[in-house]
Amino acid sequence: MGSNSSRIGDLPKNEYLKKLSGTESVSENDPFWNQLLSFSFPAPTSSTELKLLEEATISVCRSLVENNPRTGNLGALIKVFLSRTKELKLSAECQNHIFIWQTHNALFIICCLLKVFICEMSEEELQLHFTYEEKSPGSYSSDSEDLLEEFVCCLMQLITDIPLLDITYEISVEAISTMVVFLSCQLFHKEVLRQSISHKYLMRGRCLLYTSKLVKTLLYNFIRQEKPPPPGTHVFPQQSDGGGLLYGLASGVATGLWTVFTLGGVGSRAAAAPELSSPLANQSLLLLLVLANLTDAADAPNPYRQAIMSFKNTQDNSPFPSSIPHAFQINFNSLYTALCEQQTSDQATLLLYTLLHQNSNIRTYMLARTDMENLVLPILEILYHVEERNSHHVYMALIILLILTEDDGFNRSIHEVILKNITWYSERVLTEISLGSLLILVVIRTIQYNMTRTRDKYLHTNCLAALANMSAQFRSLHQYAAQRIISLFSLLSKKHNKVLEQATQSLRGSLSSNDVPLPDYVITFFSSRLLQAGAELSVERVLEIIKQGVVALPKDRLKKFPELKFKYVEEEQPEEFFIPYVWSLVYNSAIGLYWNPQDIQLFTMDSD
Repeated sequence: MGSNSSRIGDLPKNEYLKKLSGTESVSENDPFWNQLLSFSFPAPTSSTELKLLEEATISVCRSLVENNPRTGNLGALIKVFLSRTKELKLSAECQNHIFIWQTHNALFIICCLLKVFICEMSEEELQLHFTYEEKSPGSYSSDSEDLLEEFVCCLMQLITDIPLLDITYEISVEAISTMVVFLSCQLFHKEVLRQSISHKYLMRGRCLLYTSKLVKTLLYNFIRQEKPPPPGTHVFPQQSDGGGLLYGLASGVATGLWTVFTLGGVGSRAAAAPELSSPLANQSLLLLLVLANLTDAADAPNPYRQAIMSFKNTQDNSPFPSSIPHAFQINFNSLYTALCEQQTSDQATLLLYTLLHQNSNIRTYMLARTDMENLVLPILEILYHVEERNSHHVYMALIILLILTEDDGFNRSIHEVILKNITWYSERVLTEISLGSLLILVVIRTIQYNMTRTRDKYLHTNCLAALANMSAQFRSLHQYAAQRIISLFSLLSKKHNKVLEQATQSLRGSLSSNDVPLPDYVITFFSSRLLQAGAELSVERVLEIIKQGVVALPKDRLKKFPELKFKYVEEEQPEEFFIPYVWSLVYNSAIGLYWNPQDIQLFTMDSD
């Protein structure tokens, strides 16, 4: 950005922004809008740039808040944008760069304004600002069409209907970002919102019609991971003097009027934070997670969650039951591949968890795959690098494993998959090992890490549950995996006998399992023999003592112990965990969006 970034500070003095936010009403047909929207502005992506932009525009926004009840200029700007979007699809087909560029600029300004409005006023005040018209001070038309609903519907239509081309890439990203901003009122409340403008507009009325199409589009954006076009290929060429872009010879826009809004020229983002390979895929995934985790409305379930729960494979020709709303089909093979490739991010892991837990079609498909190692290995790597991951990411990865281990077919097949040279496993060279043995090693390592570091009872419970689910299908274990199992038992029995009992009780109490009395006398029998043998025992000596104990154990007191099977069940109010988690991902990972950390109420800024 260089020294040009200081020009952001001049934004409050810009004559066009001053007119927009001033005391004079501007008709939606005024040529002023062409002038306002004729600027070149590569949207800042680094937190520093975004903070500068926020600070520079806050006075403009507050001036608009004060004057808009009399001028209705916000409504006029929205109407200008709405009228342009009606021609956007045709403009894309005709390669009308200038029209698309100006429409993007209109949406960018609206998004900046909307973000400040949502942060600084109540939802009731926000809705009023969308009703003010150019009449007497503070007047509005009660019988007019709901402009906010029309705007949200327009965004959904733009996301789902505009073809993705080089010239439409940025406006598609901006539309998704604006939807995220529209939903961001949750950030400024400590409690989970159960009624909001999000519920009002997204769960009923006109917007409801776009539910399945929106979810499908966001999923395909994630699947395709489309990269942004090369810099400078999707906008009108910049003027040689570094000023603003011309709308056209007939527009009467003077070159350079928007210089203060030009940060170093089109495409100059070298000083920005490292970009993701696909901003569109990232924003789409974040919006999808926000929508999926909205609480149910008072009179209707969350339709976006319904859509996520019920979509089917494109190869599935069976009809949808009439009772399933918002149904659609998607290519499961493409989705599976994308999920396997993108597991380095929290949000991709959360999406995988959501689909496995809520969509039985996806779960059945994944468990039938013959290449499950492509999905399981990235999850194991997350757990292996537990020290480098936040606790929520580790927890989601572990729950995914627990869900997978509920299936006997999975537990059998992982011992048939042979892996070569697992380079990221550094404790020992593993030139050849089964996927099942590697899974055991990583879960046991997570247990031991938890015992010495985090001491999280939920992590402990779910690790033990996953091992218990797999135990009946253990086959041809790698010698090192067998040693680690014995070492874990030795550690638990010698040093933490009570912890072991509490953990097994916790497994029985907190997870769905048959009510079978635990053979405490067996635990006591083997533990006492190990304690009698001394404190310093090798793995081989522990194994020998256990073998001798098996022979000496009184058989008449034994009863057949049912196969342990544990099923993951969400807490009673999962939204209390997931909504703050999802919004923390938005706060930390969204491209081109910045919120002042002092304004955030939903989560503490030092949380994971």
